[in-house]
Amino acid sequence: MISSNDLFYHIYPLGMLGCPERNERTSETNHALRRIADFIPHLQSIGVTAVYLGPLFESSSHGYDTVDYRLVDRRLGSNEDLVWLVSRFHEGGIKVVLDAVLNHTGRDFFAFQDLRNRGPTSEYRAWYRGVDFSKRSPEGDSFSYEGWSGHFSLAKLNTDAPAVREHLVEATIGWIDEFGIDGLRLDAADVLDPGFMDYLAARCRARKPGFWLMGEVVHGDYRHWARAGRLDSTTNYELYKGLWSSLNDGNLFEIAWTLNRQWGPTGLYRDIPLYNFADNHDVNRVASSLKEAAHLYVLYGMLFTAPGIPSLYYGSEWGIRGIKANGSDAALRPAIESPSSAIRFARLAPDCMPPTDPDALLGAIARFARLRREVAALRSFDYRQLHVSSLQLAYERGSGTEAVIVAVNASKKPASVRIADASTGDSAARWMDLLDPGYEARSAGGGLTVSVPPTWLRVLARR
Repeated sequence: MISSNDLFYHIYPLGMLGCPERNERTSETNHALRRIADFIPHLQSIGVTAVYLGPLFESSSHGYDTVDYRLVDRRLGSNEDLVWLVSRFHEGGIKVVLDAVLNHTGRDFFAFQDLRNRGPTSEYRAWYRGVDFSKRSPEGDSFSYEGWSGHFSLAKLNTDAPAVREHLVEATIGWIDEFGIDGLRLDAADVLDPGFMDYLAARCRARKPGFWLMGEVVHGDYRHWARAGRLDSTTNYELYKGLWSSLNDGNLFEIAWTLNRQWGPTGLYRDIPLYNFADNHDVNRVASSLKEAAHLYVLYGMLFTAPGIPSLYYGSEWGIRGIKANGSDAALRPAIESPSSAIRFARLAPDCMPPTDPDALLGAIARFARLRREVAALRSFDYRQLHVSSLQLAYERGSGTEAVIVAVNASKKPASVRIADASTGDSAARWMDLLDPGYEARSAGGGLTVSVPPTWLRVLARR
């Protein structure tokens, strides 16, 4: 079962594999999906234990305009290719979560096509929300309907309709049976009907106990979705925004407020393993969002030492850039043939890279991941703020004698972080940096003073 012990790697296959932008559904099946298996040794070297694969099923363009929930998109491969790929991941000790686009379909979906062709007499009229034959749609149809977030290429399904519910749930049960997947990421979960999500959760977990459900939620109180009986987790957009903007503004009070609000002693989400990320297929690459390239180290250090489930977006472990432009997300979803090609891709933009080499960032991330895997306190829900200033932040993870202290320095200069706290004041206490075992701090004067290198962090444990 997926938990806060896991590290995710997020892949957008249509982009990563360089698939054609449009699916005309007349071409031969491409078996590119199998190439993803070439990345498994790289993922294992980082310590990845779960992958989230973006939309895989037959669609007209970007994957979120579904045409058929039962067939793998021919631009990616066949159902047999996905069975093979999931088996390779499982053999490598990596769980698999698929993107489930259940809020809407594309206009080429069979039910929507029937509605267009047969009009008011279509038996699928009740499959979509807001169908109204008294006016035309912006797409020129003889009826209007509700599109996701105003996008009429994505027709919103009526999940109150029993036939719709059964079609969607039977499809997802089929993914469990045929592909052996371990969980789903529910696209647009913030606008999915709660009753439908409850029904989906019950059916999936009855089919496969421990089956994991995570929802895409941008705004709102995550407890509304991630609670017992519904979803296990949601995307943590609040943390995502605070990570890069607090560094850009030289204001670590922002990320400190977020961490304390979410997981402090009275935090809202102390029992919810939220899905934490630095970037994804919908937002600018974090190497492009940050003003200072060296802050990549600080950002990923905080990502891996915060409560929750950390995730890496493919290629960002090397500092690859990408910015939305002219309404297109293509730059966020580049083709990467192999880890070595990703490094070459990263080096095309040295002004946005770490001050050393893309390999240095990858090496740091691998160290953070290994530390998180080895130190139980970093996988707990315990969080306590110890110090905050504009460019420095310190917090405790875990509790009791097993607790560790994380001291962050976002400055370009070395900094001394003073932690005046009773739990660190034992004059006999010696603290070793788990990232640099050669460094030791000693408690004195009722507290602890930690010297932190520029744009770096220390993770201290009692000797």
